Amino acid sequence: MAARKRSAPKRARKSPSRRAGKTAAASRPKPAGRKSGGAWDAVFSARAPGERRYWLVKSEPEVFSFDDLLRVHNKTTHWNGIRNFAARNFMRDGMKLGDRVFFYHSMSGEPGIVGICEVVREGYPDHTAFDSADDGYDPKSDRDKPTWYMVDLRAVAQLTHPVTLAQIKARKELAGMALLRIGRLSVSPVMPAEWRIICGMAETG
Repeated sequence: MAARKRSAPKRARKSPSRRAGKTAAASRPKPAGRKSGGAWDAVFSARAPGERRYWLVKSEPEVFSFDDLLRVHNKTTHWNGIRNFAARNFMRDGMKLGDRVFFYHSMSGEPGIVGICEVVREGYPDHTAFDSADDGYDPKSDRDKPTWYMVDLRAVAQLTHPVTLAQIKARKELAGMALLRIGRLSVSPVMPAEWRIICGMAETG
């Protein structure tokens, strides 16, 4: 995550990492300026009534940890500062109200999933892109046609038994997980079966 910390939603002072790397996503055009998510294009498809989808977001704990999220007002924060198109598309076009999100501590001694969040506001323009005093400033971003978006996330639960990256890599059922296949992205999809497996791992420790 970037060296900028989030606060309560009315003003997020710091943001997710822009260290997220480029992916090998296909180059064919997508609607609304969206680039292809490749193997994960299905996460942008129409949903069945009441369908919930699942995601993972990363933050460096020394910048903004799950404990920090638990301390802010309403346990809710902007997830701003995303400056990678694939990650933005997952967040802007994929995430919907009520979706559940794994909170992943990255760049730490033992990276892993430490908590669960819920999407409480769908994608809307990231105001930090227009603020020249902010680390997330993008002079090419137009207020009338924003390039960068954010969502609001609320903490749901802290995992009693965090699930480490090493544990995830050790499970053959998770070998195709976006976290492992496009691991440098700070926002990525989680398939329902992957979500269930990881939640089970968190319960058993």
